[in-house]
Amino acid sequence: MNLSVPVAAGVEAAVKRELKSMGYGDCPAVAGRVRLSGGWEDVARLNVCLRAGERVLLELAQFPAPDFDALFEGVRSVAWEQFLGAHTRILMDGKCVSSKLMAVKAAGGVAKKAIVERLRQKLGISSLDESGERAVVGVYLLDDMASITLDTSGEGLHRRGYRVKAYAAPLRETTAAAIVEDSFFRAGKPFADLFCGSGTIPIEAALYMRDIAPGLGRGFDFTRWKGVPDVLERAREQARAQEKRGEMPPLFACDISPAAIETAKFHARRAGVERDILFSCADMRGFASGERCGVIVSNPPYGERLRESDLFGLYRAFGKTYRALPDWSCYFLSAYGDAERAFGARAQKKRRLFSAGLACTLYSYFGAPPHESRKTDA
Repeated sequence: MNLSVPVAAGVEAAVKRELKSMGYGDCPAVAGRVRLSGGWEDVARLNVCLRAGERVLLELAQFPAPDFDALFEGVRSVAWEQFLGAHTRILMDGKCVSSKLMAVKAAGGVAKKAIVERLRQKLGISSLDESGERAVVGVYLLDDMASITLDTSGEGLHRRGYRVKAYAAPLRETTAAAIVEDSFFRAGKPFADLFCGSGTIPIEAALYMRDIAPGLGRGFDFTRWKGVPDVLERAREQARAQEKRGEMPPLFACDISPAAIETAKFHARRAGVERDILFSCADMRGFASGERCGVIVSNPPYGERLRESDLFGLYRAFGKTYRALPDWSCYFLSAYGDAERAFGARAQKKRRLFSAGLACTLYSYFGAPPHESRKTDA
């Protein structure tokens, strides 16, 4: 089967590295999706184990669609009866870019009519009552070419299940995982999030450190479709067998807000990593460490509730705290336009990402590698 993993802008490389580490080779990234091939076992494994990917799509067809008639016939030619039944609740998703059919809603309506007509004919029924399992069909039009998909995940893969309490400006779990994966952090290294908020970054770092699959505790739409073998439990068993259960130094996470720390601790307990994170209600200005070659990964305030002068001062203090740490690296995501100047140093690497609908920049500052640090000490 042809599969694809939609990814948020700026995190394609992280998803490609994930897939390569899972044995899928160098998968191409095209138009916001990383593409690969696999069977139902791979669908289950990807849904359970992917950290930075947004969904796992089954790519069913691709064909020219310069008009609605071509779209209707192309969609009707797909063997929908292999997956969907007389009671399937069909939901439509889609996007139109540089195509004659630019009305997303109209294209989705035509595609759904084609699916219903095919199912009525093949199943020998007069109508679909749509009272049963959900199936999200994607109709993506690019340069008059239609790509038809079936979403195997259902809820987005960022919905791990541990973050249930609302908190201001939450960072999506998949984005946090991508930033952690992109950093120099590895199991056993010192780690700190100095603006932890509701705990997403340190929790994702702890899951990564322990090699705990993020999708272990949730369900997926594909398990309720026709003709799909029972593969999910096997994928869960394989994922659990990979977990690292030995003693590891705790990750540090602080925030100046008591409510944030309370929420973060609650989420860490739900994620099963509360013992791996040392939470502290504290100002980041007080953070210090005698350990070398650690990693800071943070999502500091952008300024929605702070005046410009207060924001500049906060980032200046953040930079001062970082530079006092021996050979540490620092990664922070911010939409504050003056973040780099206020931080007090040019980033060695910058990447554009989106968070909560805002265009942000991931600033990366690299410390000395461990072997260079040891030479300095000698």
